[in-house]
Amino acid sequence: MENKTPLQRAEEKEQSKGKVKEFFHVGEVLGYFFRRHDPNRPKNFNIRAMHIINKIAIGLFIICLMIMLKRCVFGY
Repeated sequence: MENKTPLQRAEEKEQSKGKVKEFFHVGEVLGYFFRRHDPNRPKNFNIRAMHIINKIAIGLFIICLMIMLKRCVFGY
C-alpha cells in the first residue's frame, strides 16, 4: 500500500470526478438535436434524410432507456 500525500489524493479525486462528469455529458447529443442552421452544410436530400433518421433513432433509444430504468426502479 502506497502512502500518498493529501495533494495526490485530492488530484486523484478530482480526476475521478472528471470521468463521471464526462460520462453524463449530454451536450453533444442535445447539440445534435438543437443546432443552428449552417449555410456551409450541403443541402443534399440524402444527408437531410440521414439526419432525420438518426434523430428518430436517438430519440427512441432515449425513450427506451427511460422505460427500462422505470421498470428496473419501480417494477413492471
